[in-house]
This record gives sequence, structure tokens and C-alpha cells, in this order.
Amino acid sequence: MTRIKVGVLASGRGTNLQAIIDASESGKIDADIVVVISDKKDAYALERAKKHGIPAYFVDPKGKSREEHEKEIDEILRKYNVDLVVGAGYMRILSPWFIRRWYGKIINIHPALLPSFKGTDGQGDALRYGVKITGCTTHFMDELPDHGPIILQAAVKVKDDDTRDSLAERILKVEHQLLPRTIQLFAEGRLKIEGRRVKILPGDSWKEKYETYPDVLYCEGY
Repeated sequence: MTRIKVGVLASGRGTNLQAIIDASESGKIDADIVVVISDKKDAYALERAKKHGIPAYFVDPKGKSREEHEKEIDEILRKYNVDLVVGAGYMRILSPWFIRRWYGKIINIHPALLPSFKGTDGQGDALRYGVKITGCTTHFMDELPDHGPIILQAAVKVKDDDTRDSLAERILKVEHQLLPRTIQLFAEGRLKIEGRRVKILPGDSWKEKYETYPDVLYCEGY
């Protein structure tokens, strides 16, 4: 099977990036990360990329319009012939121009069950609201933040003694499963956008192939 080329946008520690790198290097996914781009000079994600020999770029947003900044990112992604753009903790809202250029080829992961708890603190917002179940979501990006067609979701229980950090840590472990799985489904051509819904075409299941967490509910298609 032909391996797809993935470009990753990240603003922080890059733990989801690391999960994709590990899945790629172990042959779990038919994808190679060919470039990592950050809007933060000191993002640890850039260090992770360099450690694995992946080209890493800091694209400074300062003193530029959003479109100027994104045009630089777009040029880098096209230089590396990227098939799929992955938002892995990228904290800037992308413009409609950029989304239109990549629509259907740009995905994101969010630490809540969308459409609940959009925004930058999905875990803390869920805890403060008092929900009993939260989780994480992968979705195609569209022109509104945390809004595009949902690909995969997994539900995580909220414990009575959870802090924001303990809950975020448990969700993150599941993110590290869902994001590589989503990339593999894309690589296999099994994702079909039908309006707001994403149809996952028949094929293998990671529930049968790899370890899952017993108290996590994985959606169909995982």
C-alpha cells in the first residue's frame, strides 16, 4: 500500500505528534510525517520532529496578517507534497482561505465530545460543567473552530476525584489511539464526507488488532 505524506501543525508539547511518529515508525499506520510546523519557536513538538529526522519549521506569525502567515505554511506543506494536514494541539484558528485550500485533507483532534466543550480547555470546561462522561473527537476541519464533520469519538468516564490534569491525562491516552487510527482510515481511503456525517467504509477494526482501555467506549469505525 502507498504510504501517505502527513504534515503536522503543533503549538505545544507534541504528545499527539509523538503518537503519530511512533505509529508511523512501527508500521501501525501507512503514513510518513514529512514536515512539522509550529507557530511557537520553543514548541517541544519541533524538538520531537528533529529527534526523528523530520523537517521542522517555526513560522513566526508576528507582524503578519493571518493570510500572510498561512500562505507561508501552505507553501511549506505543498513543498513536501503533503496528502493530509493534521492539527495536533495547534492553537491558532485557521482562516477560511486555508481551510478551503485543504478541505477534506485537514483533520484535528479535540479533547471533548464535540459539539460539547469547544475551545481551548475542553477538559476543564467538561469538569466545571459537571458532566459524568467526556472524551475526545477527531474531525475534518471546516471554516468554524471545532466544528467540522466528526470522524471518530471515544467516551471517557469522569471520576469524582478528578482534577483537570488527571482527567486531561486519561483523555490524552485515548487521543494517542484515535489520532493515528484516523490517519490510517484516511490512508486506506475509508473516510467519505456526506454533509455533516463521515461514513467509514468497511474494513478492519483496531479494537480487534490492538489494546484498548476497558473503561473507554470506542465508536464504530475504530
